[in-house]
Amino acid sequence: MTTKVISVPSTPFSGQKPGTSGLRKKVTVFQQERYLENFVQAIFDSLSGQQGKTLVVGGDGRYYNDVAIQTILRMAAAAGFGRAMVGRDGILSTPAASAVIRKWQAFGGLILSASHNPGGPDGDFGIKYNLGNGGPANETFTDAVYQRTQEISAYRIIEAADIDLGQLGEFQVGDMAVSIIDPVADHAELLESLFDFDRIAALLARPDFRMRFDAMHAVNGPYAKAILEDRLGAPAGTVVNGTPLPDFGGGHPDPNPVYAAELVAALADSRSGLSFGAASDGDGDRNMIVGRGFVVSPSDSLAVIAANHALVPAYAAGLAGVARSMPTSCAVDRVAKALGIPCYETPTGWKYFGSLLDAGKATICGEESAGTGSSHVREKDGLWAVLYWLNILAVRDMPADVIVREHWQRFGRNVYSRHDYEGIETAAADRLMDGLRARLPQLAGSLCNELRIEAADDFAYTDPVDGSRSERQGIRIMLDDGSRVVFRLSGTGTEGATLRVYLERFVADPSLHEVPTQEALAPLVQLAETVAQIAVITGRKGPDVIS
Repeated sequence: MTTKVISVPSTPFSGQKPGTSGLRKKVTVFQQERYLENFVQAIFDSLSGQQGKTLVVGGDGRYYNDVAIQTILRMAAAAGFGRAMVGRDGILSTPAASAVIRKWQAFGGLILSASHNPGGPDGDFGIKYNLGNGGPANETFTDAVYQRTQEISAYRIIEAADIDLGQLGEFQVGDMAVSIIDPVADHAELLESLFDFDRIAALLARPDFRMRFDAMHAVNGPYAKAILEDRLGAPAGTVVNGTPLPDFGGGHPDPNPVYAAELVAALADSRSGLSFGAASDGDGDRNMIVGRGFVVSPSDSLAVIAANHALVPAYAAGLAGVARSMPTSCAVDRVAKALGIPCYETPTGWKYFGSLLDAGKATICGEESAGTGSSHVREKDGLWAVLYWLNILAVRDMPADVIVREHWQRFGRNVYSRHDYEGIETAAADRLMDGLRARLPQLAGSLCNELRIEAADDFAYTDPVDGSRSERQGIRIMLDDGSRVVFRLSGTGTEGATLRVYLERFVADPSLHEVPTQEALAPLVQLAETVAQIAVITGRKGPDVIS
């Protein structure tokens, strides 16, 4: 049987340019007639060789996912794909999608998510394409997709009834077979192969150890319940907010001290009896680690994970190298130096790590925005990070805060924070960044607020594997004592611009390690304001989120 492909006339929409991880807009934008179809067609038009191959499709369960998936399947059939693998109920966490693509050697995958952004009818929606290695498409591909969106004249689709996404099994959409799969099974199997599950299970069975995992009504709820409670034996109720909801329960599924304040408060309350806490975001790729009255910064978490690799079965033989995004603190650099392995500094975006992982140059990677992962997939992986920490805790038999403090004793502390100014008028944000770029030559060697600026630049990166070049990746102000201030516009928002200011100060003296973070960074906050004129240009008196 050959199903008739229908060509539907269309015209371009402006602004369909993928950001750090795909195209993200308001749900109402994606609901416009032809908007989703145009972007998906632009992706398919930028591919070659997909005929008869397998496409993985799934997302974080946010509002509009189910509708979009039905459209995507009809368009995938029209594009010549032979099979689609779809997570039951349209659910696939981002790391699980990567795992499925890699295990089943799929041609690629479409992941529907706006990550940590709010959901619901008035919330955000997103879509990105992952390559056959399981990782996000590179800039060459996303640039081609954007170019195609600006010249598109039609999209192609077939007529077919919706299929039941909630029923495991085999279906047909035109000539394309569709497999509705268990969204958890492949990812859980992979994670079990990496960690000492017996030792973690023994830790979770101890009466003096209690943990809480806050899934934030997002995609990792079913994964955490299946692994932590069902497989590892954690008590029922260990996973809270574990049912994925289209609007994330009205919350903001970003695992940081602001949006996961309830978890942080519970770990700070001795009456809770909790020893360890963790949370993950909308699509399951980010994480937050919390000890008793102690939030582990993502940058410290990456460094601790690298330093303790010998305790985890999959990494005990050693690491090829580590990689971090440029805004991430230099804490992991110190670990890499001690281990005698390379440390790569890349632009923000997991796609830059994929090249290093594929080439065997790095084993563990991380971003300051709560993302860590390894060569097991080509995405950051929130549940992987939590299991890694549990493996460390089980072997070292000490609380998370003690482990971090001992790490500082050995390597020194990179005091670190990120200040987010959200929803800034785009023109004002661009004016601020352009002004900084214009002043870069004068900043190097200057004295500002009694702080000596040693160097200042606009970070650029040359991929050591393929030689590709990425410019204008963030402005760095580097002081003579090793401190840094970094300015960058985020590519993950959907309205206006988000200015992110990253502040880092290295403190070697153990007697100063307990100085509160914002107090220790206060001189750098003042420097950032003086150099960038944030309040004057944006009208903001302070950041919306401090993490």
